[in-house]
Amino acid sequence: MSESNPFPEETVSLVQARLREVQDFPAPGVLFRDITPLIADSEGFGALIDMLADRYRGKVDAVAGLESRGFILAAPLAIALGVGMVTIRKAGRLPGPVVGVDYDLEYGSARMEVQPFTVEDGQRVLILDDVLATGGTANAAFNLVEQAGGVPVGLCVLIELVDLGGRSALDGREIEAILSY
Repeated sequence: MSESNPFPEETVSLVQARLREVQDFPAPGVLFRDITPLIADSEGFGALIDMLADRYRGKVDAVAGLESRGFILAAPLAIALGVGMVTIRKAGRLPGPVVGVDYDLEYGSARMEVQPFTVEDGQRVLILDDVLATGGTANAAFNLVEQAGGVPVGLCVLIELVDLGGRSALDGREIEAILSY
């Protein structure tokens, strides 16, 4: 995986056309990119999942979705690929046993967890989420997959917010973004 966009422009444009920009949400000065219209549209959402399946078929043994919008993307992709889905969740939302990683946020810290028995030793795992911002959650996901015995093959995100520096915070990990802003 590389920094250049490996995804077909026609599908990327279709996906982008189904996103909605919301000014001043969730706070003044923030431009929120809403994926709800995309997932509500069978043509656009189906094209996205088909494109991802074409890209990752034969390259992964599982897809890890990050809570919560990553689940929306990971579940249909896992089905399309014929592989399992791993759920990476916020602390306290999975029954044990779990392994966890604490990570820093702009104002405080957070914890992500995974049930280690959902990842087989040596399993190639694609991490999938809606947005890459500062990289903290994504880095925690990479570490969790490794702790559970898997081999993270990379991160794929629908949207990368380039100015927030998430890619640089991931120490050269493999990252693909469908859209970059």
